[in-house]
Amino acid sequence: MSAPTCSAPIPFAALVDCWFGELSQDEEERIEVHLLGCARCSERLGHLAELGAGIRAAFRHGAVGAVVSSNFVHEMKQEGLRLREYRVAPGGSVNCTISAADDAVVSRLQASLQDVTRVDLVVMTEQGEGRLPDIPFEPAAGEVLFCPAAASLKKSPAHTERLRLLAVDEAGERPIADYTFIHTPS
Repeated sequence: MSAPTCSAPIPFAALVDCWFGELSQDEEERIEVHLLGCARCSERLGHLAELGAGIRAAFRHGAVGAVVSSNFVHEMKQEGLRLREYRVAPGGSVNCTISAADDAVVSRLQASLQDVTRVDLVVMTEQGEGRLPDIPFEPAAGEVLFCPAAASLKKSPAHTERLRLLAVDEAGERPIADYTFIHTPS
């Protein structure tokens, strides 16, 4: 049975920011007070937490790939996950692999991200091209952290994959940098 409706529901984006601890202290306190008195918004936050747990579990099992934050990589290390990391300069390439013992691969795509407001990641393989629009990034960090789906990568034959970061704004899009990954099975 669902909770009663709310006369002033918390916007979904604010619930997400609350869950990730990305609100100012005042805003967080305001939302927490609302959640204490609103079963409907508390239920929505609970569903968001369940979704987050499911996504994390799928990621940890290697079922999905994602662009992640440095904090997420730190948490993975703190939890004892075995990570294989590759740092690649703009225009660079790397010979890479993943072993059965690895839980994830972290591709550290170095890039100048100052004055960039939106970044898209384009993944180019022999099978085609895929685009991850509006990915999370930290401009001051000077890198984008991409973790491909570990389970499928462990099954992949030798292949070359190219990644491209694009800056996107109202004027259009422009390449930031390209990266080449030359994968060899372990």
